[in-house]
Amino acid sequence: MIMLQGIDFNHNQPQSLGVRHMTERIIEFATILEVGALIRSNEFSAVALTTLMLDRIERLENRLNAFITVTADLALEQAQLADSELANGHDRGPLHGIPIVIKDLIATQGILTTAGSKYYASWIPKSDAAVVTRLSAAGAVILGKTSLHEMAFGSTSINPYYGAVSNPWRLDHHPGGSSGGSAVAVAAGMAYAGIGTDTGCSVRQPAQCCGIVGHKPTFGLVSTAGVLPLVESMDHVGPLARTVREVALVLRAIQDPDSNDPHSINRIADDYFTQMNKSLDGAVVGVPRRFFFTGGDPEVVDLVDQALETFKELGARVVDMDLPDVERALDEVDVTFSEIAHAHGEALADDPEAFSDAFRQRYASVTKWSDSDYEAAQTFRREFIAKVEAVMDDCDVLAMPTSTVAAALISAQPHDHVVQRRKNACIFNFTGQPAISIPCGFNAAGLPVGMMLVGGMFEDAKVFRFARAFEAATPWHRQHPQIT
Repeated sequence: MIMLQGIDFNHNQPQSLGVRHMTERIIEFATILEVGALIRSNEFSAVALTTLMLDRIERLENRLNAFITVTADLALEQAQLADSELANGHDRGPLHGIPIVIKDLIATQGILTTAGSKYYASWIPKSDAAVVTRLSAAGAVILGKTSLHEMAFGSTSINPYYGAVSNPWRLDHHPGGSSGGSAVAVAAGMAYAGIGTDTGCSVRQPAQCCGIVGHKPTFGLVSTAGVLPLVESMDHVGPLARTVREVALVLRAIQDPDSNDPHSINRIADDYFTQMNKSLDGAVVGVPRRFFFTGGDPEVVDLVDQALETFKELGARVVDMDLPDVERALDEVDVTFSEIAHAHGEALADDPEAFSDAFRQRYASVTKWSDSDYEAAQTFRREFIAKVEAVMDDCDVLAMPTSTVAAALISAQPHDHVVQRRKNACIFNFTGQPAISIPCGFNAAGLPVGMMLVGGMFEDAKVFRFARAFEAATPWHRQHPQIT
């Protein structure tokens, strides 16, 4: 199901989507900086670029189901404004005129925002979320709102109300979640960047499944004001794009202190781009093999192991390390998820039938804890964060599989994947550290595998530095799904 504003799709069109225009072949997977240069040199307008993306959405959407709402009229209006401003010498920065997508959990003024839920199926916010306000100020063009796992509470983007989102690498596989629609739109060349949310894995794991880059910023760096909450103390807003530099560009546009977010941090933004060029000679990559390299699919873990050799070739030392008490941390993450009662308990009591059985079952499983269980979890959390900080004193970044499993069939979800999809990533929602997923290879089935790099608190720039060095030395970011 797709809600449309200003564009009409024929969902009965044949499976063959036709031959792409030659211009699109050149531009669809270009970087933000590349298409930005074309706009500024008058070789291509923001309107033409936006039209190209809308045309691609129209042809691919019936196979991918990445969108809940396509805002074609708004996008073209914003693109026209971007062109007019540039013509008059007003350049808002790297995102000026760049088409992007936004997860449908993030409030957009006058635009349907469903959270992938029956309960919010007709909600039209009266104001924008802080992140949308900042994107608009940066001149970005909003193509639409992307599909997600119901209420962002899951990791497959198989939605009971809006249908399953399909992975562009293999259409019968899920794209990860909960920000699956945003990841698919970027991976399939329907947008140049996407905004997602990440409470347990929901930016990084779909980035892995779709073969792109996804960054969970340091907790508090990007405002969550205007974003429907899930677990307030672990909710993050983060960017998805096809390269590390593009993710950093988007982060610079959306980060800023916000008095409307009690967790927002007032911090001077780092210069991400200068630091990206620093050598890795003598740097230390810590590898926590216990827990993070166990379980799941040995093929996925082996691909990440092979990827670590690249850091050695770049001059870094790769050293095995251990994160103490990490198994208990995973248990206490589940206890901390009981905060979901504050976010959705009232709505669930108001209209339980507006939520799927799967949502209600998962909700019950994480709200069974007592207040004393929750307080004990938060006491442990503070202790665990201190222990992880001590480990980070001995390395620059940690490296591990983003998830120990790749995407699975939509029709057949292995039971162990429920834990394996998220167990590595959610540890760093618990601590609040910055973490990025970068593509590092493909399994035998042709599905992407991701490596996660984790930095100390507010060391997003260092995370980008290591991720960019790996990216520049490997071909994976240049691989794109052949969906036409």
